[in-house]
Order: sequence, then structure tokens, then C-alpha cells
Amino acid sequence: MNQASVSHAARILMERRQSGTQGDALPEPHRPHDLDAAFAIQCGVSKWMDQAIVAWKCGMPAADKWIVAPIYANDVHEANTQPCAVWARHGQVRIEPELAFILAHDLPARAAPYRPEEVDAAVAKTRLALELIDSRYAHAEQLNFYDHFADGLFNQGLLLGPVVNSNIACQTSQLAIKLTIAGHESIALEGQHPAGMPRLPLYWLAEFLRSKGIGLQAGQAVITGSYAGSPSVPVGTDIQVQFGELDFIRTHFEGK
Repeated sequence: MNQASVSHAARILMERRQSGTQGDALPEPHRPHDLDAAFAIQCGVSKWMDQAIVAWKCGMPAADKWIVAPIYANDVHEANTQPCAVWARHGQVRIEPELAFILAHDLPARAAPYRPEEVDAAVAKTRLALELIDSRYAHAEQLNFYDHFADGLFNQGLLLGPVVNSNIACQTSQLAIKLTIAGHESIALEGQHPAGMPRLPLYWLAEFLRSKGIGLQAGQAVITGSYAGSPSVPVGTDIQVQFGELDFIRTHFEGK
């Protein structure tokens, strides 16, 4: 794809992201058909957004998949701020219970690879988090990975909860998740981190961004995968998500 086509595609996705609208697949001349084109569009969205990237989502890659997407300043919320405004679909929003690793200092682009112990040393603290899920496509289930990768892999934002013990959290491969919606019985979910150990995707992200000349910055939060899929919860209702013995997030979503 040429730069004009990338920019056109990114502008469409940026406008949908800011307005909360959904639409068809990108026009065929501007639709990505490989990882490089999709990543270029994703980066183009960041340029059009004109907002700081304050968080990243990531996961372990596959031969034909890179799991990485930026999260923007206006889309990151604190759990103690009520309510949390989201783009809701049919009165519901999807959430993913995750851990967020907050960086104490930069991991800039450089020639030498990053060792895991260097990445560990950059983590200032660990917080509970809920990734907020949405798509800029009206029929997301009909599209392929490249379409979703260009669009930020279903991310619409991030809700940050309390700080937890980093030493325990970074070794937590299994975590019992209990979801409580006001007026309903709690739902118990057997949480399993998709990467096994929750910092493995962070190590990959530091290396991937380094290779692209981007880098990570102090203060950014990095989420690395959901312990319990993407359950839907209603807006306009108190929600609590318990993360095993670590702590809980209590919040209240409202539609934008």
C-alpha cells in the first residue's frame, strides 16, 4: 500500500473511533492484506488521533499475527472515577480482566535487543485493569485479522484499578475471576493467562517496538492478555470484578 492509501484508511478508522460509529470493511483499495500494511494503518490512526499513546495492549505473536495496539490518553480511565464513559452496543460493553504493568522509565528504540531483566527493571508497579472492547466495523465477525489489526484489535480503552503486589502478580498464570453485576448472582470464571506468564508478552512488545523504531515510554501502561475472555456487562449498573486474592475493581459504565 502506498502512503496515500494508508492515510486514507487510517482517517476512516480514526473518525469512527472518535464518533463511536461502525461501518463496513475499508474500501478495497485501502484495505490491508498483510501485517505490514495493517500496522502502517494502525500507526496512521495514531497520527490522525493527535493524542498521546499512554498504554499498549499486546499478546504473544503467531507466525501470521502481531498482537499489539496503542491506547490513547482520552480512552484511559481510573476506576475510582464514576461513571466510566464507553461506547456501548445494545446497552452492553465487553470487558477483559487483565494486569497492567506501569513503566517507571523509557525503553527506547536502540540497536541492542532488550533482555527480560531490563524490562522487569522498568516496571514501576502493577495494577488491575479492564480492557474495554469495541470495533469500528459493523460486521466484525466477517472480517479477517488484518482488518482488526489495522483497527487496534478491538480496543476502545482501558480502565485502571488498584495497585497490587508486583512480585505475586507477575507469577500469576491462573486467577479466579468473579464478576458481580448489581442485582444478579456473581459469575465465577476460571481465569488463565493466555501467555502462561503475564509478562511474557511485555518482553515481546519491548522488542517489537524497538525493532520498529518506536519504543516504550515512562508512565505507559501495558496490558498483556485477558484472564477470562470478553464478558459483556450492562451500562448503567454497578459492576465489580474480583481478581482472585489480589484485589477487585468496582465501577459503573455509562454510554457516551
